[in-house]
Amino acid sequence: MADRTGTTIFVTGVNGHVGNHIVRDLLAHGYNVKGSVRNLNDPTKTQLVKAHAAELEANDRLELVEADVLDADPWESLLEGCDGLFHTATVYATKGERAAILETAVKGTTHLLSAAHRAGVPRVIYTSSTAAVGTEPRGRPKTEDDWQRHAGIPYTQAKTDSERRAWSLAEEYGLDLRVINPTAVYGGGFTRPTPSVEFFPEAMRGAYPVAPPFPMSIVHVRDVAKAHRLAFETDDAEGRFVLAPHNGLTLATVCRRIRELNPETKAPRRALPKMFLPIAVFQDWVGGLFGRPRYLTRRLAKSLMRGDSLYSSAKAEQVLGMTWEDFDTCIQDTVDAFR
Repeated sequence: MADRTGTTIFVTGVNGHVGNHIVRDLLAHGYNVKGSVRNLNDPTKTQLVKAHAAELEANDRLELVEADVLDADPWESLLEGCDGLFHTATVYATKGERAAILETAVKGTTHLLSAAHRAGVPRVIYTSSTAAVGTEPRGRPKTEDDWQRHAGIPYTQAKTDSERRAWSLAEEYGLDLRVINPTAVYGGGFTRPTPSVEFFPEAMRGAYPVAPPFPMSIVHVRDVAKAHRLAFETDDAEGRFVLAPHNGLTLATVCRRIRELNPETKAPRRALPKMFLPIAVFQDWVGGLFGRPRYLTRRLAKSLMRGDSLYSSAKAEQVLGMTWEDFDTCIQDTVDAFR
């Protein structure tokens, strides 16, 4: 392994599921990390990365700063002297205020990449999503050449628009930009469950007897973190990198495997026939009237059922040398996080 002594990476959104694992991976490989959160006085924003540094005896190589991606002012000075920028900060939500989700993604990207250019940061790794790759056309693995065709929900539009903005800025400024496009990210180590995994507790308790047949592909959070580092370290890496090693699945497949690995749970074994999906949407709406969290709006269901979950991760394997955590580890680590 190359000597990374003195190499400093700036990571935005270090309190996030992906962000805090990136920090751990970088510290474990000898890097200095400068990470941003919106509120240094909120322990939920800092406790995970501080715990990583303490466990790895790397407290002296972690610096946390307070900044908001919606504020353009502080970033140039914060990025000065850094050898790389890993931009992960965004709003990951399938429901909520559309304007806030879009603004955080697109304006945040503009602020960070513009500041990286002015500060002379030599390499930028940008966290996008397969939401920007899309789920169409059906029947063939989607690759880095594909782009989202139907941004039906705010998050999908935000990831698509913000990644396109990143590439536009990279061309304008001559930035060395590499983009990571993970699919649904599984595994533990989060402060707040993301939409990719927030259904696990209710599935495990048996809150619904059958699982919707939504297309699903997954990757472990440790692999996402590793891919960011390898994209930075691999000099001839370029463009986008799809991370979807476990693809062509459905939500029903995931729920069934939860039950098989953990027989004491009540996760559903059977898939809901597609013709009954409107009933599931209606039941979710009724549950919301009685205070239950809503997971399945009509718009989300329509978005999820368009296309399929076939992807190719061949480029990440060939260029970055990626190997993957197995499917059962993805499932079990997520289950354990909710116990």
